[in-house]
Amino acid sequence: MTRTLQLALASYRPRKAVPGQGVLDPSVTVMRVHPLDLDLYMHVNNGVYLQMMDVARANYIADLDGYRRMGDRRWYPVVAASTVKYKRSLRLWDRFTITTRLLGWDPRVVYLEQVFTKDGERYATAWVAARFLGPGGTRVPAPDVVALMGDGAPERSPELPAEVAAWARSVDVAHRAKLPR
Repeated sequence: MTRTLQLALASYRPRKAVPGQGVLDPSVTVMRVHPLDLDLYMHVNNGVYLQMMDVARANYIADLDGYRRMGDRRWYPVVAASTVKYKRSLRLWDRFTITTRLLGWDPRVVYLEQVFTKDGERYATAWVAARFLGPGGTRVPAPDVVALMGDGAPERSPELPAEVAAWARSVDVAHRAKLPR
């Protein structure tokens, strides 16, 4: 199954919501490396990591019952920026996990961390800045999405780690008035 098909299934036939899951709780996706994930060097191609991250973010939304919650409003996520730090190579048939967690948000963007691990070791770490759009491509304020996604979601964002805040400024996705220098 290609990762695009896997993303379509995760989005249009999402897994069941996790009872009691909060927006700040981690979401875990388990995957296995398939032959079409590999590049000529016989390890996962860097572009495939991004596709795998898409699937894991779809599962994060599903864990929160987000597709049902956003459905009537016709809201959907888009990536504004992402960066990945690779530490080790995933190889054919490796079974691994992607842990997705919300780090925080500002008026425009939600910030997520996605960590690839295998056998308890970190293989890659990614940061993703995502926006949500509505009908006609209208921007949906990130705090509105967070409030919709989580019963009992905090009204204020946790403070972003300094390195994530610096990254958000450097790629020009951060709300300029909210992030400290």
